[in-house]
Amino acid sequence: MTSDAAPAKADSRTSGVQSVARVFGLLETLADAGGIATVSELAELSGLPLPTIHRLLRTLVSLGYARQEPSREYALGPRLVRLGEAANRLLEAWATPHLRQLADAIGETSSFALLDGAGVVYVAQAPGRHSMRIFTEIGHRAGIHCTAAGKAILATFPPAKATEIARRADLHAYTHRTITTVDALMRELEAVRERGYALDLGEQEIGVSAIAVALPGTPARGALSISGPQARMGDDVLHRAVPMLVNTARTLSRELALVRR
Repeated sequence: MTSDAAPAKADSRTSGVQSVARVFGLLETLADAGGIATVSELAELSGLPLPTIHRLLRTLVSLGYARQEPSREYALGPRLVRLGEAANRLLEAWATPHLRQLADAIGETSSFALLDGAGVVYVAQAPGRHSMRIFTEIGHRAGIHCTAAGKAILATFPPAKATEIARRADLHAYTHRTITTVDALMRELEAVRERGYALDLGEQEIGVSAIAVALPGTPARGALSISGPQARMGDDVLHRAVPMLVNTARTLSRELALVRR
């Protein structure tokens, strides 16, 4: 009896972990779809069988983490707001000391952004020391195609997955420098991968430049960036900022790895 019971317990644990992974995967799929989707759309995007999606959605709706619209579509539920707000506060508190070190060393505003569907959201920031400096509101969402942070994060994906995400994005032209086609963005990502950092040269706002480096090897896709007026963001800042961004990104990645253990 002992030899039969042990595999059963192992199977139960494996099944439980798989169920949890599917729940969070389904929530992320729903978020990537804009926060609302039909069951058929979720099946196509997630690759999960329809019966599994129905079962998971029933549980999520009963707990308030999803809701069903009159249109029969499913949307993210209100209980996720509290989790998101708490997570953002903790991320901001954790990342800000590192950002402050960057801002003090380089003199320009440093930021931490995370992938948010087909865009990025800024979760922490430390202002530069100049009276004229760049400011991005915490919680602000921006395009993945026109920000250094967005391009740095997107470049961490295999080309096929990066293309898939880019096709869902709104490649809006914020300035005459903004990349507005998927093909052009894929060529830019190749350059990002080769040099190890991403640039925004007036692509989101004329006169503003940014440099960004992605966090390596973390499930949470994020990037650190330094931004400032284009007149101050010359080669000297680039050469000083990139090694510091790389080192800080590695530190944050190691700290995240310790938290996951």
